[in-house]
Amino acid sequence: MKNHILTIKRIVRGRRTIDGAGVSLVRVFARDDTADFDPFLMLDAFDSEDPNDYIKGFPWHPHRGIETITYLIHGNVEHGDSLGNKGAILDGECQWMTAGSGIVHQEMPQPVPRLLGTQIWLNMPAKHKMATPKYNDITMENVPVVEESGAVIRLIAGTYQGTQGAFSGDYVHILYMDITLAPNAAWSLPTDADHNLFVYIVSGEGRFGSPDADTVSSKNAVLFEKGDEFKLFGGDDGIRLLLLAGKPLREPVAWGGPIVMNTKEELDLAFRELKENTFIKHSAEY
Repeated sequence: MKNHILTIKRIVRGRRTIDGAGVSLVRVFARDDTADFDPFLMLDAFDSEDPNDYIKGFPWHPHRGIETITYLIHGNVEHGDSLGNKGAILDGECQWMTAGSGIVHQEMPQPVPRLLGTQIWLNMPAKHKMATPKYNDITMENVPVVEESGAVIRLIAGTYQGTQGAFSGDYVHILYMDITLAPNAAWSLPTDADHNLFVYIVSGEGRFGSPDADTVSSKNAVLFEKGDEFKLFGGDDGIRLLLLAGKPLREPVAWGGPIVMNTKEELDLAFRELKENTFIKHSAEY
């Protein structure tokens, strides 16, 4: 049977915005795009050589009902949370945090020559939104690297060519790859026809589906129609991109700032608990 090659559904560049205590970032997609990108809720991209863009950071703030996945290609982000975790995410490392029933944390980027990375918000199924919060530290040495002809794949989550990624989520299993493709090289990936797949182009440019397709440049997210084979062709300078895929939850989304539930009533309860200091169900001093 002939494979159904993925075709482009949408190209999204996002918009520059200010978040946290004054961090300049690009919100590539967010709440208006949840139906298309399900189970992924939001993608924020960071790329700056000016510490003034980000050193004010993201002081203590709550989350419930989601997982946040912060991946740094370059940078240093110090963090702490209400579970008592403290540490830093460095070059090639990832913080995968399950907010579940509720967590309070902070993320404070440190001055570096270049801050380059992304944060993904991954939705949690309704039956697991009140799960126990958990923090997972993915260090660079724990990220498998698969080298092929013209391609280097860093496997953050999921499985590729028999290699298991650095992490596997407890609630939504996704594929998360950091792919570097040499100039004019070609690469393909068998895909699950039930999953939503998108890429975020970090640098360079490429074509998707066919070597004759239109070129898509860096700093764009590309969402694909469903199919069972993804094809990538690098441009003259090659391409580096992040590829993510997951099975959509197809559940109602009630979104209130840092909290994402299924109903307005659940949101109201969360914010009432924040006021009443009963939001955190599992905590340490912070």
